[in-house]
Amino acid sequence: MATFSELIQGNKPVLVDFSAEWCGPCKMMKPILEKVKSELGDSATIIKVDVDKNKSAANAYKIQGVPTLIVFKHGKPMWRQSGVVQADQLKSIIQKYI
Repeated sequence: MATFSELIQGNKPVLVDFSAEWCGPCKMMKPILEKVKSELGDSATIIKVDVDKNKSAANAYKIQGVPTLIVFKHGKPMWRQSGVVQADQLKSIIQKYI
């Protein structure tokens, strides 16, 4: 399995959902992310990072609240937002980096 840093280095955009099991709004993101993934297919990667289990990744990107969504390309954060983002908006943001 690829490491987090390997995953975000690629040519294809990677949406990282920094979340936590105890977070209500994070649970709302699950069906949104599934919809975005089904519409974008293999043109983008979507991964979920539990901030409680991956404190080093959360600290590295200064995650203050969850959910925080970051789109990476070539290892660099291209877009970032905290809170729930609707599927259509998220899809159009990711498509800018495909």
